[in-house]
Amino acid sequence: MDRRAALVPSLPRSNPTLSYWQDPPHPLANHRTTQDLPVSTSVVIIGSGITGASVAYDILEKHAGTDVLMLEARTVCSGATGRNGGHTKSCSWRSWANNAQCRGIDQAAQIARFEYDGIKAIHAFARRHAIECDSWEGETADIIYDKSQWLRAKKAISEMKQVFGEDDPVVQYKFHDASETAEKYLAHGALGSVSYEAGSINAYRFVMGLIKLALDQGLHLQTWTPALSISQSGSNGLAWEVETSRGCIRAEKVIMATNGYTAYLYPPVRGIIVPLRGTVAAQRPGSGMPKEGLQTTYSFIYGNGYEYMIFRPVGSRYAGDLVIGGCSTKAPEEGLHEWGTTDDTTMDPNIAQFVRDSAAEYFGSHWGEDHGAGKIRQQWTGIMGYSSQGFPLVGKIPNEENLWIAASFQGSGMVLCFRTAQALVTMLYGEENEEFNDWFPEAFRMSEERLKHKFRGRLHEKAPMDLELQSQL
Repeated sequence: MDRRAALVPSLPRSNPTLSYWQDPPHPLANHRTTQDLPVSTSVVIIGSGITGASVAYDILEKHAGTDVLMLEARTVCSGATGRNGGHTKSCSWRSWANNAQCRGIDQAAQIARFEYDGIKAIHAFARRHAIECDSWEGETADIIYDKSQWLRAKKAISEMKQVFGEDDPVVQYKFHDASETAEKYLAHGALGSVSYEAGSINAYRFVMGLIKLALDQGLHLQTWTPALSISQSGSNGLAWEVETSRGCIRAEKVIMATNGYTAYLYPPVRGIIVPLRGTVAAQRPGSGMPKEGLQTTYSFIYGNGYEYMIFRPVGSRYAGDLVIGGCSTKAPEEGLHEWGTTDDTTMDPNIAQFVRDSAAEYFGSHWGEDHGAGKIRQQWTGIMGYSSQGFPLVGKIPNEENLWIAASFQGSGMVLCFRTAQALVTMLYGEENEEFNDWFPEAFRMSEERLKHKFRGRLHEKAPMDLELQSQL
């Protein structure tokens, strides 16, 4: 892992695999506000995914008239946000033990609350602004096949209910035994399942709606303009120079919303933020699946990994389709070769096959025959960002004037990014107060200390086993 974590990320590549969500591309996909690149601005945001778009909107909503320029290396929302599985799901119980051990119970609870509120916030924003993004809220089920994971769920959820109280919406988990899981969720061979609140969304369309709102408020957007380097300028209050493929821009503030690509621009986070390539497929359901479509999103959890799956809701394009991702730990060396790469132009053939086969395997006899038009509608890859401590890095870069970061969302961007962007804007303008400190996790803040921690891989995959749990195996 040390060697993979030390690899130098590339720029986003110009010919990525075609994402289901970006076909066809949105009318704003190649937008340039002006033909020529501005030579100076107040704020440069690098990246046009959910983080960059949310930061831009929040600045312009709260600080009208600010000169904000967004740079995108490819088309709008062509990175991880436009290539994910569309799941707005926190699965907080799985990270509870690690968070409590590393940061204490109070901060673990703060993170769980933040994750739950993030789900509610993104769907509420889509409703309030009438963004057409197939926003769906309902139930999810974690189907568990491994005893250590089952015991981990029992222990974590019990602890969470003690901390939050039985009636708190954050901890409305329900356990289902093997028989009920097979009947209710069509999943045979599991030890049981856990159900709770979650949702799904077309993240590409959501971000495009957000970008349009920001453009209406004065955002300056330049696509196909990769940032090649950033350096301190010190010229007339414009602290930074951003060198792009089309020229140089001077700016007062620079915000890196670049997730898994961040170390390309800012080498000190190499080995702190590490890219991971994920593989996703959109599938037509088999002939034996419910004709009315599934009514639940899923995670399928085993000893060293998981897959996640949503269904496309009624009224959406390709309603009933299943979008499933994961499987990297099923590859040789648990998918070690997927770490450190920023190549989303291709996919590992073994992982791709695992993803293609996984839904039919999990549903077994309920799947039936593959669809006559073919099981796979589209398959693609995307680049996520993981940090050495398992938390996003948010805030001002230590010892750098007006260089800011919001990146490394651990594959949970649809839960974390929207409200994290709001937090970053609060910090950007020095508006932090006691209320802010109550809701924004201290663990997410950027600091010198966080630049010292060695990368350890994906921290929430395997169940941490204390003596109590080991005795029950």
